[in-house]
Amino acid sequence: MSAIPLPASTAAFAASLTPREIVAELDKYVVGQKAAKRAVAIALRNRHRRQRLPPEMAEEVAPKNILMIGPTGVGKTEIARRLAKLAQSPFLKIEASKFTEVGYVGRDVESMVRDLVEIAVKMLREEREVEVRDKAKQAAEERMLDLLLPPVTASPLGDSSGDAGMVRDHTGTTRERLREQLRAGRLDSKTVEIDTRERAMPSFELIAGSSVEEIGVNLRDMLPGFFPGRTRRRQLPVPEALEVLTQEEAQKLIDMEGVARAAIARVENAGIIFVDEIDKIAGREGSQGPDISREGVQRDILPIVEGTTVNTKHGMVRTDHILFIAAGAFHVSKPSDLIPELQGRFPIRVELEALGKDEFVRILTEPRNALVKQYISLMGTEGVTLEFQPAAIERIAELATIVNERTENIGARRLHTVLERLLDEVSFHAPELDGQTIRIDAAYVDRMLADIVKSDDLSRYIL
Repeated sequence: MSAIPLPASTAAFAASLTPREIVAELDKYVVGQKAAKRAVAIALRNRHRRQRLPPEMAEEVAPKNILMIGPTGVGKTEIARRLAKLAQSPFLKIEASKFTEVGYVGRDVESMVRDLVEIAVKMLREEREVEVRDKAKQAAEERMLDLLLPPVTASPLGDSSGDAGMVRDHTGTTRERLREQLRAGRLDSKTVEIDTRERAMPSFELIAGSSVEEIGVNLRDMLPGFFPGRTRRRQLPVPEALEVLTQEEAQKLIDMEGVARAAIARVENAGIIFVDEIDKIAGREGSQGPDISREGVQRDILPIVEGTTVNTKHGMVRTDHILFIAAGAFHVSKPSDLIPELQGRFPIRVELEALGKDEFVRILTEPRNALVKQYISLMGTEGVTLEFQPAAIERIAELATIVNERTENIGARRLHTVLERLLDEVSFHAPELDGQTIRIDAAYVDRMLADIVKSDDLSRYIL
């Protein structure tokens, strides 16, 4: 039994995945990097194990935070993002270089926790909206019928003649007829006038680099009467108006206080924060200039990673069991340049391998979201059939590797620029090529890219 159980859906889903299955799921989207996948799979499984411990022991088991070391474009962020999606966990990616030491212009480090809570609230609200969708649609339908069917006014002479009853029967019949037409879509061409609520929130100037929300003050929550939501009358087509009314009715059915409590519980027990570019804030004592601020940022981040309580507009959030995954290229600095206390909070170190031609070939074809599959689907919407020959994919991977070696190595991101350049003409003329088949072979690749790759100057600016 756990001290603080995860929401049922999250706990059940996480419990169903073994480390081997987690790695297999990650393999569908990320090529290679077995060590990093194993590390995050174990970290996710340990969360499930913690939930099965007695409360007093569960409280003591801290997550084993991970430090990923590797060049850009090798899959660090994608691994963390896919892990969070698998676990249905709130996930936030933030660059460490956006933070500066308290007292300097920059973001407050606690804002990462507040942002994560907002993401969790949005996740929970969307889940609740799905649950109440049917009821909300029914209520919205009734409101729409009220708009389409004008109210019946009572006769000034009274209803002793029984006319009122006849009117009610007639109105009921008309209402049901309208309901059938509404559901059949025969009223979609009509427009209705509805009142929609606008959220009025004044904009605040930045104070010392931080917004009012980031320093823990939310005037709208403190003084709701000063900033009431305004209503605006709008003319909308029936389908659009029905959707607006459904959303309004769904909001009425959702207990936002309950959503906030569940969101905080999910953040505290299942949240994942990915801190990128942590090597950019690596600085040692005794340094001068910007290194002093870098070390200050590390010391500000340290309590969040160690475990502290952060005040958010939804309530207090403990960070003790949030999983932190840090990443950096560490080309200039090294992990030992981080302050010792912060180093100790990332006990798991994994080094991601640089990508070469063989990995690029796999990236282009194997993952579910492979770039070649994406371009084939995009051109398919224009009626154009793209066919990539195996030799063409080999040549694309080879040219991307050459450009990475000659210029800046940006990993798999180079494939995006290479493919965009390769398919520039096809993408531009696609609307005029409806029904045609375009075969991309090695000769086509060389014709479009070889001259650019040969010129270092062109490669630097174009690819």
